[in-house]
Amino acid sequence: MTSKPISELKEDEARAELDRLAKEIAYHDRLYHTEDAPEILDGDYDKLRRRNESIETQFPTLVRADSPSKQIGGKISAQFKKVEHSIPMLSLSNAFSDDDVVEFDNRIRRFLGLEPGTIIHTVAEPKIDGLSATLRYEQGRFALGATRGDGTVGEQVTQNLRTICDIPNVLPLDAGSVLEIRGEVYMAKSDFRTLNDRQKTLEQKPFANPRNAAAGSLRQLNPDITAKRPLRFFAYSAGEQSIPISDTQWGFLQTLKRWGFQVNPLTRRCTSIEEILSVYNEIGTKRSELDYEIDGVVYKVDNFDYQNRLGTVSRAPRWAVAHKFPAEQADTVLDRIDIQVGRTGALTPVAHLKPVSVGGVMVSRATLHNEDEIKRLGLMPGDTVRIQRAGDVIPQVVQRVTEGCGSAFKFPKNCPVCGSAAVREPDKAVRRCTGGFNCPAQTVERLKHFISRDAFDIEGLGATHIKDFYDNGIINAPSDIFNLKHQRQALICRDGWGEQSTSKLLQKIEKRRRISLDRFIYALGIPSVGRVTAKLLAKHLRCFTMLREIAPAAIETNGPSHQQLLNIDGLGPVVAKDIAVFFSDGKNQKLLDDLNNILEIQDFSGPDLDGSPIQSKVIVFTGTLENMSRNEAKARAEQLGARVTGSISQKTDFVVAGNKAGTKIEKAAALGVKILDEKAWLSILDM
Repeated sequence: MTSKPISELKEDEARAELDRLAKEIAYHDRLYHTEDAPEILDGDYDKLRRRNESIETQFPTLVRADSPSKQIGGKISAQFKKVEHSIPMLSLSNAFSDDDVVEFDNRIRRFLGLEPGTIIHTVAEPKIDGLSATLRYEQGRFALGATRGDGTVGEQVTQNLRTICDIPNVLPLDAGSVLEIRGEVYMAKSDFRTLNDRQKTLEQKPFANPRNAAAGSLRQLNPDITAKRPLRFFAYSAGEQSIPISDTQWGFLQTLKRWGFQVNPLTRRCTSIEEILSVYNEIGTKRSELDYEIDGVVYKVDNFDYQNRLGTVSRAPRWAVAHKFPAEQADTVLDRIDIQVGRTGALTPVAHLKPVSVGGVMVSRATLHNEDEIKRLGLMPGDTVRIQRAGDVIPQVVQRVTEGCGSAFKFPKNCPVCGSAAVREPDKAVRRCTGGFNCPAQTVERLKHFISRDAFDIEGLGATHIKDFYDNGIINAPSDIFNLKHQRQALICRDGWGEQSTSKLLQKIEKRRRISLDRFIYALGIPSVGRVTAKLLAKHLRCFTMLREIAPAAIETNGPSHQQLLNIDGLGPVVAKDIAVFFSDGKNQKLLDDLNNILEIQDFSGPDLDGSPIQSKVIVFTGTLENMSRNEAKARAEQLGARVTGSISQKTDFVVAGNKAGTKIEKAAALGVKILDEKAWLSILDM
């Protein structure tokens, strides 16, 4: 990642960096949320997201369809049943300074159009470093529990959650017919130390930190194992409610305490920014004394009516922010640098460190991102380096402290796995192996991606199986997965397999021969194409035949097919190029032919949006509205499928004009664009 100030970035540089950031953040999301094995510290991860969001603010036309700012959580494991959340479990925006918190308060006031001096009550709660979960009560009884997952779909872990003593099985009648309580599953520091002592006694691998221990314990397939782990639960919010429990966050928490839930005792209700920051500093000074890990303080607007009006933006609510604590540091020795090869051929350097305790957690590895990062830091094996940690994860190398006796690290020009040339394109930070499916490392990672949860989602066929089958020549390409029935006897004879398990796997594979177009596109593992971009492609091209026709022809940048891709809102030149290159490659075309012959790829069918009166309309707001702020009006319009822009053109469907509308009214009239006053606008929304 370039260190150039964002204000100095050219558009091509910004586009390239957003591409790199999207891939890097997605990689770390998977490690943190799905595999419970993060590689970088929270502070480093936050910096990646902050730079991504800052570049998007500077270059709004470059916002990617698969931007990290639109993503929540991570993929869910194939080991668990899926649970679709009735109300999404969102992430939180971050604040890193007092000024950020002041701006959070100012944004709320501007959005709600509040008069100066209006008191906004805010609830400050410690941000627990654990695993988010939701508890669904029906007729007052605990009926279903799930992890956050990707924010929309989580993992069903009901029986595991029942083993936690902090979670009541029955609620009073006034809880209503349906109530979802959300909070954080965590493990106390003292219990974590006891658990690791037991792991060592049993000669089993100890856990890296309390967060990983809690996540690993909750996501056990056997609830009896979870029951033996000392998990706890802090409740802090609601999901679906058949009847409102309170009209404020503070009142809601008091009710939860009466019902037997644990609410963090350091939670405070504040009436000013000064009081909020005082609570932050107070909690920060107590952090090391607490028997649970926290990495900041969350501020929430207390008034639920305000919360509803503020709504959400992208992946987070407007009415809440997480004020993060600063990072912790320690010095250690860099033993060696290894290279890992990913699905897209990216060569990623990994620092292996002499184990060191940073804030009470032993760490021994860190990603170095790319060769530029190694050069920037001037790193060589044997150096003493400063490690920074802002959360219970493996830290980043901040700087070189003293020079060691090692020699300079030479970044390989060839893939360390297959020997193919590793090429770094101009203006790219990543060097990639050119071996494609001829590179075992890439092939295995691509096959793992092909059967992942958001792709073909083949139950019973996991990443470990893929690696084993590939190493033994059973699977070499995606199409081989659907031909495993011809190797039935070979599977039955393998260790850990038998007649019954083989039959079940083959049945699951047969059920996945029919797949939606968007999931199929995502499964291909095209560089720059995540779930959101795959859905955009499917939505606009509708069928596999059209995709095969348009995508390879788009390699001609001056042709109509290339322009057709660029006309898809959210698809930029970098993504269009990656799509065209993938589909025009001869080996990939053979892969697509093979899959098309054995699969049923369904045409895209989107949700029925005919009920929205402004679906797909282009709207411009101007002037001051009386019943809501312009930001709130814009948010309402976008929720109903409209596209809100800041300038008027012939593509504008109508202009909503408030008081002091200015020259935009004149331009709209000149272009013949329909002009609505606020009353007419509210009438359209049937408010």
